[in-house]
Amino acid sequence: MERQTLPNSTLVLVMGILSIVGCCCYGLPGLICGIVAVVVGQKATSLYKEAPENYSGFDNVKAGKIMGIIGIVLSVLFIIYLIWVISFIGWEVLQDPDQLRERMEEMQRNG
Repeated sequence: MERQTLPNSTLVLVMGILSIVGCCCYGLPGLICGIVAVVVGQKATSLYKEAPENYSGFDNVKAGKIMGIIGIVLSVLFIIYLIWVISFIGWEVLQDPDQLRERMEEMQRNG
């Protein structure tokens, strides 16, 4: 019997890669792609464990799940950092470049 490729193995890998890249886009795209990679990867893993002799491509699933977890962690850290910056500096200051420059100079003098 010929081994078939594990369903969604390429999807898990691509979503895992996108989760790491997407964490730099304010965290949200990376978080979404990472969650999709982990959930779909978990389903593919359970399918593979039922009959490992029938499927190939499990390495893609493992790599995609690992990258998805890394992407989730990086995205959550980036979102926490953004919340900290907004709470520390203020939303109004972030929208006005002159006020932002003044606040940064003030922080350098006091820091």
